[in-house]
Amino acid sequence: VQLQASGGGLAQIGGSLRLACAASGFALDEYAVGWFRQAPGKEREVVSCISGAGTDTYDAESVQGRFIMSRDNAKGTAFLQMNSLKGEDTAVYFCAADPGFTMCLNGRPSTMTRWGRGTLVTVSS
Repeated sequence: VQLQASGGGLAQIGGSLRLACAASGFALDEYAVGWFRQAPGKEREVVSCISGAGTDTYDAESVQGRFIMSRDNAKGTAFLQMNSLKGEDTAVYFCAADPGFTMCLNGRPSTMTRWGRGTLVTVSS
């Protein structure tokens, strides 16, 4: 039972990356999924959330208009399309899942049930 995040790497300022979060061992469509990130020396923060059916989404103010979260329940995978990347987007990105969408919305990582290992995103000029 695990979540696997992938797609991180090095991008230029203004560039794009697409992260994927694949579930194995459980039915991802029964869970809301969130992307969190943690920059060096900072606390882990919520970036985006999506409900189990994909009908509701939330984006942190810092990424609104630039990041888009989606999911493909048939493939048990959620995605984070990151556009117009900025230097401050540099962080380790984690995906997490919880049966309740509100658990992601409250932005407290401790309330998410399942976590994947992070993937590093580095944005530079």
